[in-house]
Amino acid sequence: MKFFVDTAEIDQIRELNDLGMIDGVTTNPSLIMKSGRDIKEVTKEICGIVDGPVSAETVALDAEGMIAEGRELAKIADNIAVKVPLTWAGLKACKTLTDEGRMVNVTLCFSANQALLAAKAGATFISPFIGRLDDINLDGMELIADIRQIYDNYGFETQILAASIRSANHMSEAAKIGADVATAPAAVIKAMANHVLTDKGLEGFLKDWEKTGQKIL
Repeated sequence: MKFFVDTAEIDQIRELNDLGMIDGVTTNPSLIMKSGRDIKEVTKEICGIVDGPVSAETVALDAEGMIAEGRELAKIADNIAVKVPLTWAGLKACKTLTDEGRMVNVTLCFSANQALLAAKAGATFISPFIGRLDDINLDGMELIADIRQIYDNYGFETQILAASIRSANHMSEAAKIGADVATAPAAVIKAMANHVLTDKGLEGFLKDWEKTGQKIL
């Protein structure tokens, strides 16, 4: 499973990219706002750091506006994935931009039917929002499984990009189900390395090493 980091913070992106931990980046208007930077400026810098797709989101509500914004965003770099919402207008924009050879990430997906429509429209990525479904007492992972089954049934090439990930458990569950990509905040990706037994074992080893009175350096 590929990892994308969900942030517009350059330091976080650079650290994870240098470790080979990420394959792309997702941004949205909220993350751009938190960064406090111009969307084109920060997106261009991100595209220069990572080789993989960098999602940049349109904000128009009509298809024509999304298409125009998508074309403008795509000028930033060759690895831009234009992000459009899963609305009827968004599907129209997806079809046009895909036909022009651009990567498109269809976001805010909350049902298998929506994901099926996005695949039919030629989406490069479909972004089902796991955490937001969990917030309203629905099973976000069940949606990932449903989309996986449908896409496999019919050979759709649209990649499932598990989004709105809140925990390390979300990451492993998405991987087991077969999501192609998971996008998560940097803190969640780092938390995947944590385990209480690792900490406990390390503490014991260090105590025993101290008793030997030896040094490596």
